Amino acid sequence: MYPKIIKSKERKVVGFLTKITKDEYFKIPQLWQKFMPRKKEINNINPKEFIAVQQFPKETTIENIVDYIIWACVEVSHFKDIPEGMSSFVIPAGEYAVFLQKGMDASKTYQSIMTEWLPTSGYTIDNRPHFQIMGEMYKNGSSDSEEDFYIPIKPIV
Repeated sequence: MYPKIIKSKERKVVGFLTKITKDEYFKIPQLWQKFMPRKKEINNINPKEFIAVQQFPKETTIENIVDYIIWACVEVSHFKDIPEGMSSFVIPAGEYAVFLQKGMDASKTYQSIMTEWLPTSGYTIDNRPHFQIMGEMYKNGSSDSEEDFYIPIKPIV
C-alpha cells in the first residue's frame, strides 16, 4: 500500500450532503440516488468525475467515529446558480496521501490505510475533509472499478 503524496488544490464542489453515524452506511447510496438525476442541473462541472466527501468532527479517529457529514457532489469552477436544494462547499488545499482503490470494498481499504499505512508513515491525519474521486475508471458495483482516495495528512512533528 503505497500512496502518492501530493499537494492538492482547493476544490469547489456542489451537491447534496447528509449527516450519518457509523451504523448508517445505507444513507450513502440513498444520497447518490438523490444526486445523480439532478447532476445535469449543475453548471461548470467536470462531467467525467464525481466526488464523495467526508467531513469528520475535530479530533475524530478511526476508533471514535460517531457521526460525520457525507457529500455526493461534483467539482465546479464557481458557485453561481447553485440548483435549489443543493449546497456548496470548498475542500481546502493541502497535502494528501492518494491511494488507488480497486474493486468495491472501500471500507476495507480505508481500514488498511488507517491501521496499517498511517502508523508507520511519518504522517498524521490533518483536520480537513477526506474525499474520493470517481473518474472514468469508476464502475459502480464492479470488481474492476477504480477510484482515488484522498486522505488529508500532515507530517508528525
